[in-house]
Amino acid sequence: MLFVLGGYRIEGRRAADIAASIERAVGTGALEPGQALPPLRELAAELGVNPNTVAAAYRVLRERGVIETAGRRGSRVRPAPATTGRDLIRVDVPEGVRDVSDGNPDPALLPPLAPAFTAAAEQGDREPVRYGDADVEPELARMARAQLDADGVPDGPLVVVSGALDGVERVLAAHLRPGDTVAVEDPGWGNVLDLLPALGLRTAGVGVDDEGPLPDDVRRALRGGARALVVTDRAQNPTGAAVSAPRARALRAVLREHPGTLLIEDDHGHGIVDLPLHPLAGATRHWALVRSAAKAYGPDLRLAVLTGDEVTVDRVRGRQRLGPGWVSRLVQRAVVRLWTDGTLDTRAVAAAYGRRRALLIDALAERGIAAHGRSGMNVWVPVPDETGVVASLLHAGWAVAPGARFRLNTPPGIRITVSTLREREESERLADAVAQALRPAPPRSYV
Repeated sequence: MLFVLGGYRIEGRRAADIAASIERAVGTGALEPGQALPPLRELAAELGVNPNTVAAAYRVLRERGVIETAGRRGSRVRPAPATTGRDLIRVDVPEGVRDVSDGNPDPALLPPLAPAFTAAAEQGDREPVRYGDADVEPELARMARAQLDADGVPDGPLVVVSGALDGVERVLAAHLRPGDTVAVEDPGWGNVLDLLPALGLRTAGVGVDDEGPLPDDVRRALRGGARALVVTDRAQNPTGAAVSAPRARALRAVLREHPGTLLIEDDHGHGIVDLPLHPLAGATRHWALVRSAAKAYGPDLRLAVLTGDEVTVDRVRGRQRLGPGWVSRLVQRAVVRLWTDGTLDTRAVAAAYGRRRALLIDALAERGIAAHGRSGMNVWVPVPDETGVVASLLHAGWAVAPGARFRLNTPPGIRITVSTLREREESERLADAVAQALRPAPPRSYV
């Protein structure tokens, strides 16, 4: 049996088949974001199945982040369904256009990997890793723990995961169930904003300024039922926010009012930021802090160190053992070598990104344009017409990231990656282009 909706035929007699039919339509664009789905009983009658079968199909789609239900208004495709990630909200960069949209580190500031992996491979030949061996390289654990201690992160067990997002997902899955609400930064990291609905979780956006999440917004979200909070400690994507000491004290006070909150901190800026870490960990019973190597040592190093309370880390490690087992000890040993061989001057890297942010922010300020970028490699520029500004800049030879990739409810903006803006003249030219894109169009006269 089938049901025609806006030209698309919903098919199936089992819940799994009906769900797959709808999800396929969303993925191909045949069903658009925001489009209403048929009422349960109507679709059930057309397909010749029990209404409970359609209800089960809709429940699966909600848990997978494809649709949402709004009481009597029924079910509809989510505005940003999990099948169409925010990475699709991008600008195609034509040849000859300067790309400052991608969020990547400057390749010239990354250390060479060949010597580290050669040394790790030689160690592997001498000391091969076998099934059942420890999942964390002892020297990696020792060095990571020393770094965390120096930054004031509470003591806790360690596990190695495949990057920051992998760590965030594993911690969420260890504690939450579909339907739970997570407080997230708005604007915030697009991958996290995609991940939550894909896990069947709801989002509660909290505002961000240069010093991190706004305490009143966090309090409001937690009082409203949010069971978890995800915070970027430094180099927040896309705004460059970094949690200051006063803001950390205020946020810890809010979290102590809600000790059952699951706290997840993302410190992916470690190694590229010269601002100190002000962790929130310890204000709640369950917490995790994940620290990725990707920004400082290269995006293809899919490795992050995760620490947290014993229950959380034990659950993450236990589930990991049932899946991939562990993150390659070869990669772990290479990271140890990168940490110890002195080829990366983290202070110099942080200073380089700091100079590039300052050049652009100052150039924009000289033209009367406010911008944010306290840390990291990105600058956030609020704009009144996001689509128009992105198009105008593309025409002027600059590709920037549309703010829609990072926003829930906050006003429009654009993200500019400063990683490779090495010259003052280039920042000046970009600032001129932004100023021109923001200039009101001249009034037209009609005769």
